[in-house]
Amino acid sequence: MPFELRFGEDDLLRCRFAVSPLWETQEAVRTLKRRERHAYHPGWLRRIKEAGAGLDLEAVWLLMPSRGHSPDFLGPPPLGPATGFDEEIAAVRAADPDAARDDMAQALAETPGAAASPLGRHLLDDPARAVRELADAMEGAWHALVEPYWPRLRALLEADVAYHSRRLAEVGLGALLPELDRRLAWDSGTLTAQWRGRHVRDLDGRGLVLMPSVFSWPDVISGYDPPWQPTLVYPARGLAGLWSAPADHAPDALTRLLGRNRAAVLIALAEPAGTSALAHRLALAPSSVSAHLAALRDAGLLTSRRYGHQVLYERTPLGIALAAGG
Repeated sequence: MPFELRFGEDDLLRCRFAVSPLWETQEAVRTLKRRERHAYHPGWLRRIKEAGAGLDLEAVWLLMPSRGHSPDFLGPPPLGPATGFDEEIAAVRAADPDAARDDMAQALAETPGAAASPLGRHLLDDPARAVRELADAMEGAWHALVEPYWPRLRALLEADVAYHSRRLAEVGLGALLPELDRRLAWDSGTLTAQWRGRHVRDLDGRGLVLMPSVFSWPDVISGYDPPWQPTLVYPARGLAGLWSAPADHAPDALTRLLGRNRAAVLIALAEPAGTSALAHRLALAPSSVSAHLAALRDAGLLTSRRYGHQVLYERTPLGIALAAGG
């Protein structure tokens, strides 16, 4: 069954991209519980095995039914394109307890017996306490599961946004939306997704947040009731190489031409990335990577553009040809 998002004229002017560390944390927690997602993240699962074993996530998992509603207040859409985790988790802690209780009750109702279970009653009996405990659990999950890898994750997500922002300028919103995922279709102001459940929503002038996600893969997710802005979460590009180690050396000819580290930087830019992400991947000092990037850009092998708080670099056609040995 499809879900449909119906756009008015004002909605077309209020679409924006965003990246959310809190959303990735929520979906990382969900991924731990859902074995069908494990094949997409074996490298990450190996890395977090010890840290993840020390987390108590039972309450969060109870609010994550296999299908249906999950509490919006635990992962609201970010306010801007580069909102930090601290700002997002502060919004969770500030959630209205009465609204949070309704949100939790709706999620618990998706799983038979969940609301009447001891843990379900614990959450619903004192929603202010539940908000604090859930926020603490999400913050612990961030530090253990996501924060150590956030430079790599953020680079991939922001590269996705940069790519699709260029496509938006080239083809327009109606043509871009079906490019985000093969299950999306656009026709006469309605975005349709062939996915789980029947869901029809008029955006009513609120627009749409377009949010790439690593840990939501391969799902397409649409959600958020008022007061949240409607959001479409789609699988980010480049997941296949996310957890693999970068190439340990550049081709000999390229190394002789550029030098070992400069060639490694060029090879590592298979997807657009920023200085900190490249430094993390290549185990080089950020100042050294910054100097190499500037030299490669001055030589016409890279271009750069600012997105949010950082500058993303990507290869020019000449840089692509050199990296490929062509």
